[in-house]
Amino acid sequence: MTSQKLRSKAPTVADVARAAKVSKAQAARALGGYGAVSDEVQARVNSAAAALGYRPNELARSMNTGRSNTIGVIVGDIENPHFGLALRGMADVARTAGYHLLLSNSDEKLQAEQDAVRVMLEKRVDGIIVAPSCSERDQNSHLMQVLEEGRALKLFDRAVTGLDVEAICCEFTKVAADATSRLLQAGHRHIAYVTSMALTGDYRAPADFGLTPVAQRVGGMMQAFAAAGVEFDPSLVKVNALDEAQIARIVAELWQRPQPPSALVASDSVVAMWLLREVTQRGLRIPADLSFVMYDNFPWSEIVTPPLTVVAQPVYEMGREAARRLIAEIRGEAAGPMPRFDARLILRESIAAPASDSEPRGRR
Repeated sequence: MTSQKLRSKAPTVADVARAAKVSKAQAARALGGYGAVSDEVQARVNSAAAALGYRPNELARSMNTGRSNTIGVIVGDIENPHFGLALRGMADVARTAGYHLLLSNSDEKLQAEQDAVRVMLEKRVDGIIVAPSCSERDQNSHLMQVLEEGRALKLFDRAVTGLDVEAICCEFTKVAADATSRLLQAGHRHIAYVTSMALTGDYRAPADFGLTPVAQRVGGMMQAFAAAGVEFDPSLVKVNALDEAQIARIVAELWQRPQPPSALVASDSVVAMWLLREVTQRGLRIPADLSFVMYDNFPWSEIVTPPLTVVAQPVYEMGREAARRLIAEIRGEAAGPMPRFDARLILRESIAAPASDSEPRGRR
């Protein structure tokens, strides 16, 4: 017997109507949740649908109701645990509210993000949460299209200049200044910050990063240097740390400098892992040869040797709030005031005074 013969035809609205002994129009209204039917008809249709194993056509339902009960989410890197934790928060809220998530990964590339928005609009999602890959308004016409089509929109982790849309973000300036002050007080003057943020050229000023957490973090670093009366070296801010090869290139460049950094700050846990591998391969010990600070707090950062000093963010709570506010907008409900999300510094054992060796270690 062939698999085609084994495959049975899925029950249709007409099948449910016959089993419930109602008209097809009544069955369609009862199953689709639109229009009015009596309690008796609704009960008969529900019973027949359950007995037949009927599954509603969600596309047809969305065309009738104008709602798909689906939320689109676009993040920069699904492999990054930062976004994974945020997605868990979004999914928990969405599931409770009766919504499903449609997920896409932009790889921090504008074209991929634009394509994802187009597909989600074609699939008639009720709203979209996006971590925008670019903060410039003239590069975000695709997000303005979401609004023009009457869909709900929330920004996550970053904002867009001049776009009047709520952004669920964490505040980093103060904690970045605090973390940098700790390094300066320990005696460090050459502190490198490594980020996966993409720039076409070298970093020059925080404005290069737009309305992003990275702009706040570098701005906080600059505040700490100014308060300590120490000159800040912008050439120690390294961008485009998008993969292992780029991290290796960045570390090589840093250790070819006349004075390599005595401290590294990683913009996220993925960058941190690649950096730790590279410096370990150079024979550098943390914190004896190199102090280390990481943004994001995940369990592995506490069980490595030494435990890493980190900047913890309420990412799960931010994800929940993004989904809650989006669903409230979809339903026409007031979401209430935006809560403030603050990062916090967790001091462990990865900061020490700079090594006193006359010849910097780690050169090849």
